[in-house]
Amino acid sequence: MKNRQLMDTIQALEKASQESGAALWGALAGELDRSKRSRVAVNLSSIERFADEGDVVAVPGKVLAAGGLSKPVKVAAFSFSEGALEKIRAAGGEPMSLTELLEAGVEPSQIRIMK
Repeated sequence: MKNRQLMDTIQALEKASQESGAALWGALAGELDRSKRSRVAVNLSSIERFADEGDVVAVPGKVLAAGGLSKPVKVAAFSFSEGALEKIRAAGGEPMSLTELLEAGVEPSQIRIMK
């Protein structure tokens, strides 16, 4: 059984996809609507490698603290490890939930999905 927060996030992303026509929100909802075992976990080292300063990154799963982050990046995810939150903030970045990203009004073409 999925938790209430997960279900609410999936519903909000699907609704945004239908209303805006942006496939990004539907793709994020589809990735989250998997079993917990097959949901993605992304290390900060991957975000460091593939994101540029000021980028907006969406992770349809959990962000883990392995590796480091040396540039300010907005990172939206379903969940974060405590270490990842500290490292993102220390680099001048901004951790946020996927629903906060949705509400922030960021243009979908400016968001990079990390899996």
